[in-house]
Amino acid sequence: MAMLMMKRKHLFANYGSSVFYDEMFDQHGKVRAPYGTMMKILARMGIDDLNKRHEAMQSEMVTQGITFALYSDASEASSLERTIPFDMIPRMITAEEWALLERGLKQRVEALNRFIRDIYHEQNILKDGIVPRAMIVHNPYYLPAMAGLKVPGDTYIPLSGIDIIRSETGAFYVLEDNLRTPSGLSYVYQNRAMMKNLFPELFFEHRVRDIGEGLHALLRSLRRLAPNGKPNPLVALLTPGIYNSAYYDHTFLAQEMGIELVEGRDLTVVDKKVYMKSLQGLRQVDVIYRRIDDEFLDPLAFKEDSMLGVPGLMEAYCAGNVALANAPGTGVADDKAIYAFVPDMIRYYLQEEPILNNVPTYILSRPHEREYVLGKLPEMVVKERSLSGGYGMLIGPSASEEELELFADKIRQSPERFIAQPTMKLSCSPSLGDSEVCARHIDLRAFVFKGEDIHVVTGGLTRVALQEGSLVVNSSQGGGTKDTWVLI
Repeated sequence: MAMLMMKRKHLFANYGSSVFYDEMFDQHGKVRAPYGTMMKILARMGIDDLNKRHEAMQSEMVTQGITFALYSDASEASSLERTIPFDMIPRMITAEEWALLERGLKQRVEALNRFIRDIYHEQNILKDGIVPRAMIVHNPYYLPAMAGLKVPGDTYIPLSGIDIIRSETGAFYVLEDNLRTPSGLSYVYQNRAMMKNLFPELFFEHRVRDIGEGLHALLRSLRRLAPNGKPNPLVALLTPGIYNSAYYDHTFLAQEMGIELVEGRDLTVVDKKVYMKSLQGLRQVDVIYRRIDDEFLDPLAFKEDSMLGVPGLMEAYCAGNVALANAPGTGVADDKAIYAFVPDMIRYYLQEEPILNNVPTYILSRPHEREYVLGKLPEMVVKERSLSGGYGMLIGPSASEEELELFADKIRQSPERFIAQPTMKLSCSPSLGDSEVCARHIDLRAFVFKGEDIHVVTGGLTRVALQEGSLVVNSSQGGGTKDTWVLI
């Protein structure tokens, strides 16, 4: 017992997250019940054994080519390919917590899907003044070409990535909705496979819910979109190519679901139908799971110089001869200002109270909210509405005076480009450092598939801010990932 305590003290010698909610320890430093067995196993192993296993996992990621490109600047002119850092200490969610999250996520995605359909058809939510019309019609992601267009099953967002955080009180909040081309699903499955293979005594000491059904549910959602309910449709994943930061994600999902992986040059449009070039000739494509943003989909409809998309694709789509997932124009609903209205959408479309709360959000085009935020800028997180991946952000508490002044000027010049939120104290989770276990901030990207019903991938992807004190968990900003265990 004495040896056990010595190892525990060494592993957690400098561990501390007292001002934050800690996933493993309560406010008195006592190990939370779900983590009791894990604590014993970690303490018994010690740091040397943990580091050896960590090195084995990183080596396995290199062997399998599990990578993500880091861009050197926002222009994405150059990149560094690397494995995503994998933190081998899993994050646990109890069955009761997951039941709450699952119900809240299904509710949210249903309301968001109805909102997207509404703004491209009747626009009742705008007529009733729930969402300001100007925030939609002047939104860069709003596509007039989608107005009145019939979408198969009225399903605009068959795949969503909803980012969840836990505050210092332990309550869950939705931080962001990703409804265009959410990434990271492949890492959910690879993280689980590595934990089973390289840390089996930890995994099999816990009763963890299986995640295998997720990809089957996604494939069902995609196949359901086939025009005219065509049986055995040809589904293809459209990737920008090998230089895209999430290319591994694309290849894994295509392979696991048994669908075609294609680039724009592999497709052609003939008589308003999309065909894939193959050794057997042209094969008609029925459903395209696109991992290309709207503006690059079709050079005839959007960016004329795009080499990533397919000329004539939008014409084929509007003719009802091919389905696109997610539907073009869905970005209007994951705009960071529109996010503030999601609770109202839930009440408006579902006549229900939101199960999951939003983070309080200030719309900086409103003068009184802008002045309030400018007066408290060192306490705020400011985000540019049109950017994602951790770009275009100001984190007030860690910003320099120069950075604060620069952002204040940006806000005054173009307030409609920004929203602000109070700095949330993201929960912490144990993370393996070089010589000990450290507290690092985390969030959760939940993947939700909407088809005939709504399926939430069990657990989702826990993302980790690997730098001490950092609140930025995005892989594009150097963050890592954990396996997420939903306990039975």
